[in-house]
Parts: sequence; C-alpha cells; structure tokens
Amino acid sequence: MDEAAVRAFAKRFFDAIEQGDVDTVRDSYTPDVGIWHNFDDKVQTREENVATLQGMVGRISDRVYDDRRLEVFPGGFVQQHVLRGTRKDGSRVSLPAAIICRMREGKIARLDEYLDSAHVALFRQTF
Repeated sequence: MDEAAVRAFAKRFFDAIEQGDVDTVRDSYTPDVGIWHNFDDKVQTREENVATLQGMVGRISDRVYDDRRLEVFPGGFVQQHVLRGTRKDGSRVSLPAAIICRMREGKIARLDEYLDSAHVALFRQTF
C-alpha cells in the first residue's frame, strides 16, 4: 500500500470505532492479528478485541478521536490521538493513546496500543 492508501485505511479504521462499526474493525484485521496493550502486557486475538470494542461502544457514547496525528512508515503506521466520549452517567472521559500498526496484505497484522493506566481505569468505569 502506498502512503495515501495507508492514510485512508487508518482514517476508515478509527472512524469505524467512532461510529461503533465493529464489523469494519474486524474486517480491518488479519485473522491472526495480535493486539497488545502496554497496561496489561496481554495480546488479544481479533475476536477478543472486537468483544472489547463492543463493550466500549455500549458504555461510551459520542466517541471521537481528537488530535489525530498519523505517521506512515513502510509496512504500517503510528497514530497518536485522544479518544473522547461520554459515559452512561453523563460524565465525559478522555483516553490519550499511541497506536502502532503493522500491516500485511492491506490489513492490520499487529497493533500495539500504548495507554496511561490511570486513564484506562477511568475510561472503563461503568455506572
């Protein structure tokens, strides 16, 4: 994929999460994708990650990826952003992140997600 195609892919991917379109997210991953999080040092499968996203979509409305800063490199991209949304109790939350995606055949084969654990705890609270 050339740089323009990778940029368009990244935009579609994060736009899909904003819109709660987990099917598009699932289709953006290779079947053997690994999704790693720095805060728990675990690697999720595609289906585990989709389940996590479905839970987040159910708990957080008005999702938006603010301050997207995307850099493309051969074989993938890095994006920094702040995911903002509203919890069921009406409180606003934000989650700054850095995501490194390595791609294979036009899909994400490895996603490494760097989040602040304190922000993750607030973001995951349910009311």
